[in-house]
Amino acid sequence: MKKRLHALVRKKARTFLILGFSVLFLLFTITFAVMIGSVSLSPLLVWKIIFSHMPYINHYIDGSGSLAQSAIIWQIRLPRVLLACIVGAGLSIAGAAVQALVKNSIADPYILGVSSGASVGATLVITAGAFSILGIYALSIAAFIGALLSVLGVFFLAQVRGRISTVRLLLSGVAVSMILTALTNFIVLSAPNAEGARSALFWMIGSLTGARWDYLFIPFTVFCFVFLFLWSQYRALNILLTGEESAVTLGINVHMFRKLLIIATALLTGVIVSVSGAIGFVGLMIPHIVRLFVGSNYKYVIPFSALWGAIFLIWADVLARTVISPQELPIGIITALVGGPFFIWLLRKSTYAFGGE
Repeated sequence: MKKRLHALVRKKARTFLILGFSVLFLLFTITFAVMIGSVSLSPLLVWKIIFSHMPYINHYIDGSGSLAQSAIIWQIRLPRVLLACIVGAGLSIAGAAVQALVKNSIADPYILGVSSGASVGATLVITAGAFSILGIYALSIAAFIGALLSVLGVFFLAQVRGRISTVRLLLSGVAVSMILTALTNFIVLSAPNAEGARSALFWMIGSLTGARWDYLFIPFTVFCFVFLFLWSQYRALNILLTGEESAVTLGINVHMFRKLLIIATALLTGVIVSVSGAIGFVGLMIPHIVRLFVGSNYKYVIPFSALWGAIFLIWADVLARTVISPQELPIGIITALVGGPFFIWLLRKSTYAFGGE
């Protein structure tokens, strides 16, 4: 009994140690990402200008720096870094939820066809000027509508007598994604001008170039809502991994819970894709890496996935905007270059990925 208690205490201490390191590393990452660029900035100046814009404490902070430096930090770099935080964290927790939903560690949020649906809506705005009456929100709203319609289609196809089959869910997601991807390609090829087609292609690969303070509120709000929902349901997510029969025995309405998971992950992924484009592999890699350090308990998987998803995507964005500076790579290329080899390695470990064969 004492040995078990000591082991539990050591495990919790190790988890809190990893948590403290993760938070500190995230703060360091944010600072470094804001500093790096064509105009070099000191970490002290970065935080002075950030705190000088904070309510209640801005009167006590001397945000000394030129107007140009202040604009670079507050209007350009900080919104982009924070958007990378939200996108990375959101895709990671959505990936963790989908992996519990289908009981497979190589699943990610895009298997539900969300990305493909969002791409259709976005390319219509970029190439044809659809929804122009909505102004600066046209792209986000059109992408979200496309994502919502696609996941509703997948959701409808996956139901059998009111119940959702995991196999049908996966196959429906693949089928709908292929159809919508073909439609997106047709829209891009039919673009009336080359610039519109290029912009659509850049968005489809994933980019954070359009980050603005105006664009942060909706994805941040949705992320917080879904994060709190998933974290509050960590016991149900743990039980879901043990199998449907065990979950039913323990009093979980599996079919209703699956529907809620699908809606929550689709909402989060759709909103994220609408502001960042299709950024792949984040939702696949991060939850898997987190499990290697903190185990498979979703009480820890959800918050640590959010932290390390944010860290990973910030660094990926730093590479995207500095590797071929002054030009910029779509961030989806960076995540694919990292995620592709990781996926191959995960496939080689098929015993873990598929639960044994």
